[in-house]
Amino acid sequence: MAKAKTYSVYILASYTRTLYTGVTNNLLRRVIEHKLKRVDAFTRRYNVTRLVYSEQYRDIGLAIAREKQIKGLLRKKKIALIESRNPEWKDLSDGYIPDPLPTQNK
Repeated sequence: MAKAKTYSVYILASYTRTLYTGVTNNLLRRVIEHKLKRVDAFTRRYNVTRLVYSEQYRDIGLAIAREKQIKGLLRKKKIALIESRNPEWKDLSDGYIPDPLPTQNK
């Protein structure tokens, strides 16, 4: 039996708390791509690489709708959402991503 696919809505932050919200079907891979600065000029420019929040869905439509909802929130609401699960703004990917990261070569 095939494993059910899951989709993640996530929020990344820089150390200065610049925020980025995205959706992916492979959260670990996507966070590594952000940490290696392989994606999105915004996250690369502002060093937005710390995973501070995520939600999982089995339906891509629901995940995309939630991503759009979060993107539409006022900054203070996004902060409240993050702090409801991660009050210390820890990088939730710590311990899941190899150290050192894979090389930047594709």
